[in-house]
Amino acid sequence: MTSTSPLPGLARFNALEESAARAALHEVCASTAWADRLLAARPYATLDALYEAGDAAMARLTAADLAEAMAGHPPIGRPRPGDPASTREQGGMAGASERLRADMLELNLAYQEKFGHVFLICATGRTGEQMRDAAEERIGNAPEREREIVRSELGKINRIRLARLVGED
Repeated sequence: MTSTSPLPGLARFNALEESAARAALHEVCASTAWADRLLAARPYATLDALYEAGDAAMARLTAADLAEAMAGHPPIGRPRPGDPASTREQGGMAGASERLRADMLELNLAYQEKFGHVFLICATGRTGEQMRDAAEERIGNAPEREREIVRSELGKINRIRLARLVGED
């Protein structure tokens, strides 16, 4: 859901000191370049403007920037202890069977060996089976194709997290 009117949370984000805004953006995306671009474009008049800035910053990330962003994400099926965002986002794996967990572990390892980074998918709203099926499908991709899929998935994750940051669910 997007909004064209100012949100109280958006006004709070716009008013944050740079270090606090940077820390908040780092919770959304681990890429320094992405956060720098969003910080430079403050203040945002609307949530749509914030989303557009996030999308534009994502499109400009280099391979190194993407690697930095991906490093902020734990493997599917293994959310970081004490990290409510990864636990919430990977909720589809919460009740997964031992077989499904073992399949995801095996796929995560094979994917990481092939591509050199964690399997990244916007897990919000997906079942464990859907994430497994996506990993099985994507492991056959060429590295260039997979990098663009990862960029798209990161963009989806960032939008969800930006909405949460400014208080729009």
